[in-house]
Amino acid sequence: MYAIVEIAGQQFKVAKDQKVYVNRLAGEEGDKISFDKVLLSGDGDNITLGAPAIDGALVDATITRHVKGDKVIVFKKKRRKGYRVRNGHRQSLTEISITGITLPGGKKATSAKKEEKADTKTAAAPAPAKKESEVSENLISRAEKRAEEKNIEINVEKLLSSVGTATKAEADDLKKINGIGPSYEQKLNDIGIYTYEQISKLKAADREELSALEGITRDKIESDEWVKQAKELLKNK
Repeated sequence: MYAIVEIAGQQFKVAKDQKVYVNRLAGEEGDKISFDKVLLSGDGDNITLGAPAIDGALVDATITRHVKGDKVIVFKKKRRKGYRVRNGHRQSLTEISITGITLPGGKKATSAKKEEKADTKTAAAPAPAKKESEVSENLISRAEKRAEEKNIEINVEKLLSSVGTATKAEADDLKKINGIGPSYEQKLNDIGIYTYEQISKLKAADREELSALEGITRDKIESDEWVKQAKELLKNK
């Protein structure tokens, strides 16, 4: 079972026992917290969409620790004006561990639906493909919305059509790729990139698109050999 939930102004796809980095939350390490803005839930072939949130749904989590992301250098310059300003920024993040997902009706309703589908297997066969397509389109639209909210000028639909879509539940630890820390991982997650497979499919045009993300450049992606590292990590999974 997984859910797409809004946490601190951002949307994440989460599953039980998963660890997620979010913008800094109030609270101490070890505190238990719940999030009620559950936008979508899925359990196998059963998908529930909120309008915008699912009434009565909760995602429970525990604050693991408070950390800071990678340092980002912001440099501003005005030609022929003698104006140069250099600032550094480290985003304050909170690592949370998902302890459970509670949905209206619980798991019994989901099991009943699965049994009904098993009885009408032939008639229901085309449904999963349709739902998979709908989920993919939904993930792209949500990634586009996040990019728009953060003023990121990236053609998210074109990028994800090239490298493929993935969910937060399928997420790999992108920080294992040299050159990607918690901050860059979060930026990539914001536009729908979660897995080694997606990184391994980055073409020259895709790397250029990613240059719109603050701190990430095409030269950095190529000099750190993100694609090569991702392919190696895929082999060892």
